[in-house]
Amino acid sequence: MNLQSILGILLFSFGVSMAQEVVVKTDSLPKKHIQIIDSITVQQVSSDLPTTVIATKVKDTMVFALEDMANARKYDSLWLKELYNSELFEEVYGLVSNQNFVPVDYEELPTELLKQRLEELNARTPFNVEYNPSLESVIKGYLKHRRKSFANLMALSDYYFPMFEQELDKHNLPLEMKYLAIVESALNPRAQSRVGATGLWQFMYATGKMFGLDVSSYVDERSDPILATEAACKYLKSLYGSLEDWDLALAAYNSGPGNVSKAIRRSGGKTNYWNLRPHLPRETAGYVPAFLATMYIFEFAEEHGFESNGPRIPYIATDTIRVKKRISLEQVSQVANMDLAELEFLNPSYKLGIIPVVKDEEYMLRLPVDLVGKFITNEEAIYAYADSEFNKREKAMPELLEQSDRIRYRVRSGDYLGKIANRYGVSVSQIMRWNGLRSNRLKIGQRLTIHPRKTVASSKPKTSSAKPKADETASTYTVKNGDSLWSISQKYPGVTVDKIKSWNDISGNNLKPGTKLKIQKG
Repeated sequence: MNLQSILGILLFSFGVSMAQEVVVKTDSLPKKHIQIIDSITVQQVSSDLPTTVIATKVKDTMVFALEDMANARKYDSLWLKELYNSELFEEVYGLVSNQNFVPVDYEELPTELLKQRLEELNARTPFNVEYNPSLESVIKGYLKHRRKSFANLMALSDYYFPMFEQELDKHNLPLEMKYLAIVESALNPRAQSRVGATGLWQFMYATGKMFGLDVSSYVDERSDPILATEAACKYLKSLYGSLEDWDLALAAYNSGPGNVSKAIRRSGGKTNYWNLRPHLPRETAGYVPAFLATMYIFEFAEEHGFESNGPRIPYIATDTIRVKKRISLEQVSQVANMDLAELEFLNPSYKLGIIPVVKDEEYMLRLPVDLVGKFITNEEAIYAYADSEFNKREKAMPELLEQSDRIRYRVRSGDYLGKIANRYGVSVSQIMRWNGLRSNRLKIGQRLTIHPRKTVASSKPKTSSAKPKADETASTYTVKNGDSLWSISQKYPGVTVDKIKSWNDISGNNLKPGTKLKIQKG
């Protein structure tokens, strides 16, 4: 990779402030490559040092001042936990499948007040929202026992609902249909049911293919929020066209139009959902009540004391870029100095964390808008960096082939799935699939099956006689404002981001100024 490409990555990664001076060692860099990039002055310095690209202080100010960027990228750990909380999906899935409609005592919502609100809701929606004891049981049960879950769902909805409403409006469907995704997936784009339905709208493989959602080794479009929402709109529109009733369309979305037509026959020709419910499969019998109860709670959230602080990343503050060359989310995370979990949340359809390039296919990378322009401006350098990283992996293949294709990992204190996945070069979803995990919670001492994609140097035993003295093998680097793992790795010959992570047991890419990092010599 030439110095101009590396410089482009540096500028993108560090978010250099306008009009700041970047000092670049350029004894072998042609003058034509010394230019103004995004109004950032690039100046030539003396050639008494080895050729390199360095970041330094100019007039006592750090050139790569990332303080504002770091604050903007700071990500609430609780929010991240909720984004990937598969237990929330399991909870909603279980509630719908096993709803018993037993009366619930909830004094905060008197029956008469509920009837009044349901009548109000019924007047402004095409769904049949009439009071009945079964619906009252579900609503009060959710309010009494599931408040925390609904608070988490409301936080997630701040991101997803604007996206859903845009597609629903485009297809002239009721905007309240957005609540269906909560019942289907608990707003988890990677949710997978026990029968294999996947994504926000829980498409089975065959139904997804029917509505244009492709699945490959790298990409599952059922987990793509935009594509899956568009497919769900088409499916719901076709169901309503056949059944001419939104309640029945919902029931058919869950159990198929065949089961709805059977229920109509068994009921003697009745078409009101509540009259058909005894003749529908058990899960579908609880499905529409769950949808209506969810709609009620969201529509009257304020009256029941629910508050939302807004999305951490508003959907409107993101945009997409068509990917031109193969790149991994981890590589984007490194050059953009962006949390990998945040990036995975924005791009959930890439199963292995790699965005491929396939003939006649267009794959998109979604980023916060403040990074989109920087990516486009520096994409040649970014793709060059990605190519070099992929080439390193390919050169290391003989070593990988010598490693066992399966290991048994024992969970230690402080472990979590993301940390273990990063250690072995695999994804969280792969570890969950290999071990049949339906939750991201781990227990100390738990054994996990891992099929590693990369070796872990620190896992190899070392003999005390062969171990050099600490001061001969390692140095300490203190993180400064504006540093990233990538920029630090460039200060040391032969040092990579992965090595720094391994030496210091780091899983993410965010660094705190003042942190001391161990750097191995040689």
